[in-house]
Amino acid sequence: MRRFLGFDTSNYTTSVAVAAEDGSGRNEGKLLQVKPGELGLRQSEALFQHVKALPERMNALAEAEVLGEIAAVGASTQPRTVEGSYMPCFLAGTSQAQSMAAAMGVPFYGFSHQQGHIAAACWSSGHLELLDKPLLAWHLSGGTTELLLVVPEDGELRCGRIGGTTDLSAGQLIDRTGQLLGMQFPAGKMLDRIAGYSEGKNSFRVRLKGLEFSLSGVENQVKDMVEDHRLPSDIARFALLTIASVVERTTQAARRQYPGLPVICSGGVASNSLLRERLPGVIFCPPAYSTDNAMGVAMLTMRRYLREHM
Repeated sequence: MRRFLGFDTSNYTTSVAVAAEDGSGRNEGKLLQVKPGELGLRQSEALFQHVKALPERMNALAEAEVLGEIAAVGASTQPRTVEGSYMPCFLAGTSQAQSMAAAMGVPFYGFSHQQGHIAAACWSSGHLELLDKPLLAWHLSGGTTELLLVVPEDGELRCGRIGGTTDLSAGQLIDRTGQLLGMQFPAGKMLDRIAGYSEGKNSFRVRLKGLEFSLSGVENQVKDMVEDHRLPSDIARFALLTIASVVERTTQAARRQYPGLPVICSGGVASNSLLRERLPGVIFCPPAYSTDNAMGVAMLTMRRYLREHM
């Protein structure tokens, strides 16, 4: 059975995945180390950590005995499929994948990190067929909060932004809230957990203009709550409810504009439990595949190879 490798070296996760023709797959990922109190990494440091971690991730796949006849290798080469989209950290996975493909004499295919997120969400939720029809997709992460119209085009995914935040991303708001509460970066899991101890129902009414919104005002509200010595659980729930509410309202508005299209949620923020509660009918993947991973890239690599070799 032929297998397909995928590499993704995002700003905070090193991951390598293998996809097989029978639809199975395995991802091996490792979160980059961020010093306590800091909200991220310099690109040079992220690149350095990826280079060190990639052999370890490949060894994990080898030890799991999931590697076999590799027919093609793919990698995320840029954050999004738009002109000027570039981050040096993606060079680590791209160069490794290109070198392996050349050594094995197999094709190399490049995709965007965003395309990989969408494919991973479709695959892990059991809806890989969605990649062959138009859909609406949220990409909710530390660096991106975008609502996309995804249209298959010659077997590829054309992702057009139709809405989302105009400033602060949902992931940035979560991590900044966590930092104010003394949490380690990334703060998503911990914020979600302590929010469960609160029964608060208050949230900030974010103004929605079309399918666009701003989250910077929410950060100011969170700072005021911290200065007022409100309970951390109430602050966490306030921030997460606000995000869930505006995403819910934007989704409803998008469904009115694009009736009948399925909606899928991807990105690390999509693992949040409050968000999942507020979006009935939206397709969510398991939390392990909401966060950065290479599984979507491996699947897209397989799909392109099989299309070219039918």
